[in-house]
Amino acid sequence: MTDRSVDPRWPKLLSLSVHEFRTPMTVVAGYIRMLLKDRAGPLSDQQRRLLEEAEKSCTRLSALLAEVSDLSNLEAGIAPFNRQSTDLRDLLRQAASELPPLPDREVRVDVKTGDGPAAITADVVRMRQALSSILAALRRELVTSDCLLVEERAVRDKGPAAFELLVGDEKTLDAIRQANAVELPVFDEWRGGSGLSLAIARRVLNAHGGSISAPPGDGKAGARIVIPATH
Repeated sequence: MTDRSVDPRWPKLLSLSVHEFRTPMTVVAGYIRMLLKDRAGPLSDQQRRLLEEAEKSCTRLSALLAEVSDLSNLEAGIAPFNRQSTDLRDLLRQAASELPPLPDREVRVDVKTGDGPAAITADVVRMRQALSSILAALRRELVTSDCLLVEERAVRDKGPAAFELLVGDEKTLDAIRQANAVELPVFDEWRGGSGLSLAIARRVLNAHGGSISAPPGDGKAGARIVIPATH
């Protein structure tokens, strides 16, 4: 989906899908828990391992359903936002520090911010999670370096004051700086391995008056994020 007007049937379909999937998922997960508690008799070690793997898959599916529900509410414009004054630079550092380790390699995140406070009006939890989702996806997809760079600065380009975040390796950041910002490609929020977290992140940014763009070229090596400053 793009930033164009949303077909009203889309959030309704998402909401209906969540309802229809959640009921059987709850039943299956409940029976698995009962079996793991030996309610139907003792389990062999092999049976217990198989059920534990099934329970992990149910947990992942439940998390995905929660994302579908959140996406549905965001699309319908009914998602709750608890907006308050906060500091973007603090949120950014928190989002970077809370990233879980990668399972197969180590990629550090180097955050460089401007000086002083960076006041924005935002839902702190949603904005931090949106930033974390974007950083996690781009860190996982980074193949040219073992360090994901995140640079933040205040900007005022013929409009209201805002903060710009550039994310990627050094080559990607250079490409974004040299490009015309309005001509940057649309950020690909529909990519494997991230669930619906990137789609949710983009909508959270949009709800705060912000935006996210991809770098020139293949459009997957980084991002340019803009978030309005508090007036």
